[in-house]
Amino acid sequence: MRVAMIGTGYVGLVSGACFADFGHEVVCVDKDASKVEMLNSGGIPIYEPGLDLLVERNVREGRLSFTQDISDAVRTADAVFIAVGTPSRRGDGYADLSYVYAAAKEVAEVMDGYTVVVTKSTVPVGTGDEVERIIRETRPDADFAVVSNPEFLREGAAIDDFKRPDRVVVGTNDDRARTLMRELYRPLFLNETPIVFTARRTSELIKYAANAFLAMKITFINEIADLCEHVGANVQEVAKGVGLDNRIGGKFLHAGPGYGGSCFPKDTLALTRTAQDAGSPLRLIETVVEVNDARKRAMADKVIAACGGDVKGKTIAVLGVTFKPNTDDMREAPSLEIIPALQKAGATIRAFDPAGTVEAEKLLSNVEFVSGPYFCAEGADALVIITEWNEFRALDLPRLKATMKAPVLVDLRNIYTHDQAGNAGFEYTSVGRPHG
Repeated sequence: MRVAMIGTGYVGLVSGACFADFGHEVVCVDKDASKVEMLNSGGIPIYEPGLDLLVERNVREGRLSFTQDISDAVRTADAVFIAVGTPSRRGDGYADLSYVYAAAKEVAEVMDGYTVVVTKSTVPVGTGDEVERIIRETRPDADFAVVSNPEFLREGAAIDDFKRPDRVVVGTNDDRARTLMRELYRPLFLNETPIVFTARRTSELIKYAANAFLAMKITFINEIADLCEHVGANVQEVAKGVGLDNRIGGKFLHAGPGYGGSCFPKDTLALTRTAQDAGSPLRLIETVVEVNDARKRAMADKVIAACGGDVKGKTIAVLGVTFKPNTDDMREAPSLEIIPALQKAGATIRAFDPAGTVEAEKLLSNVEFVSGPYFCAEGADALVIITEWNEFRALDLPRLKATMKAPVLVDLRNIYTHDQAGNAGFEYTSVGRPHG
């Protein structure tokens, strides 16, 4: 089948490359000339394990191409995916749908014959109705269907998530669109992937509800971690005991500095705004948003306390600045709250991240970025682990301590144990676990 993917951001590029790998003919469209030029020359504008090889193979075999010209890509397409950004709107937290609506209008102007227009971007309930209205207004004669097909891709594991998903959700009541979407995802039938067909508005809400629930699990275990610290319990053991209940499950029950990234912060906020407008406020999710924001700020206080209550004039070494490992994504990363707060308290920051330096330098001021964890720790008064990259899981702790000015280790991801850190001579602080 012929697919046009509007947008070569995280969702569009991964989805386009994976559809091409299924055997479809995919043209990815982007207005950013430099990005298109990069992709056509073999470069990848985002960090995602395995994506470079996937793109290279499908370009070489003629199934995947990149262009700025929307006309030819859409005119010959059976399905057109809108995969543009929907960031939080400044000032009010609503999803900014201007890119989605602009793409819908451009698609309408050039599409030819029956076309399925698919919103792959994460959009609030009712967006598909507005996309349909825009297309109908722009092209009253058009033969089309608007479908919701939300993405459920985890950064760092997106290719596997696309090819081996827990489910595929498709929102449409159009029989022809349903048939076409089944054909697009036919390769997944071999894995017996559930294809969930719903009404369009239901599909749009499924995405937000899923992300809100996962954000709630993270926030729940973070609050339990705080309680553990006050009563002498171990949050990791609590999470294990709770997660073994198959009604709950163990995923997303890992205490840390709070959630970040491109999805959870903006989606929880947008969902609360939708609910308020509908007269059915989601008090639980509103609280999740507030608690998570406060938690990021509180992590700086945790570091300061571990340093004896004062970091003025001290050098703090930070390992990991991206919101999670295996990505260069800095959006809403806890480090963006923690590092400035430490700087405001008088600390000098030195940092290392395996993939996030380029993006981090755009967002963090007066931070010295270095080329490895041991360089980062040299002469530091404290070492703080913010992101749980695999490279940080088996560090030579005695070597680290030997290079540092003071033996303070603040592990915000609970990578190490008190015994491991203590045996290496560190004064160790973790999240939600008793000392010793």
